[in-house]
Amino acid sequence: MPTPEDEQGSLEEPPNPLSETPAAAADISKPPSADADPPPIVEFIGVEKTYAAGTDKAFTAISDVNFSVPDLRNTGEFVGILGPSGCGKSTILRLIAGLAPQFPHTKGQVLVHGQPVTKPGPDRGMVFQDYTSFSNRTVLDNVAFGLECQGMSKADRYEISREWIGKVGLDPDADSDKYPHQLSGGMKQRVAIARSLILKPRIILMDEPFGALDPVTRQRMQDLLVGLWRELEATVFFVTHDVPEAVYLGDRIYMFSNSPGTILRELEVPLPDRPSRQMQRETSFQDLVYEIGGVLDELEEGRD
Repeated sequence: MPTPEDEQGSLEEPPNPLSETPAAAADISKPPSADADPPPIVEFIGVEKTYAAGTDKAFTAISDVNFSVPDLRNTGEFVGILGPSGCGKSTILRLIAGLAPQFPHTKGQVLVHGQPVTKPGPDRGMVFQDYTSFSNRTVLDNVAFGLECQGMSKADRYEISREWIGKVGLDPDADSDKYPHQLSGGMKQRVAIARSLILKPRIILMDEPFGALDPVTRQRMQDLLVGLWRELEATVFFVTHDVPEAVYLGDRIYMFSNSPGTILRELEVPLPDRPSRQMQRETSFQDLVYEIGGVLDELEEGRD
């Protein structure tokens, strides 16, 4: 059985933290009981990541990053992450996921459910910008991959996978037996989303998943994601360069400085209670996008 790569998705096998068995993440994948006051679902305390530390090639990607995202049971939260190129946005996601080479961090604490992250686990699902699918597996077998790793019977995992193929807007009958090379970009990303969400992770990490899609498909995928998020009641961290996308999807937005990245501002934004195309036409929405875009333009020009 193929094993997803754990780096940048440059090889044929896709990166997928969901391939870890539940036991691999037992230290953080069990949230506190309903009677307890839960710790933050994700917390960064003074986090720094320096590559090649102690050498003349040392590079600090993020520095003194501090944030706390509450565990909102039965609702979850959508956290957008914006910032100039190279500010460490993807580093944040991979530290939460426990994925090398960004993981482990150099300083500080990265906590999930109040416990230090030690490795990847099925409680954290990740979706990348690249269309990360197993090229030698059908859509059905790609979506079923995580359940297969858990040891679920073929009949059961196929039944659940067909349901999820439908959830992400594909046709379980017409599309299940197709291979990735037979799919459009939007269809491939729907497969990647289904494969990541089928295990119902408490935390969903998305690294510019719609960046390569055309505008119309992108808006459709945004609306699809909002529906799935509400169904799963998960906490989503969403990295994007697209300001309207962050404003539409987010409950809050973290804006990062130039490298080494740290949080400059935390913004609360309106909930996505209407379709993307409708909200993005509204004057209040456009004003907020203009304000945030102006800050990002200054950052890209090198002014924090």
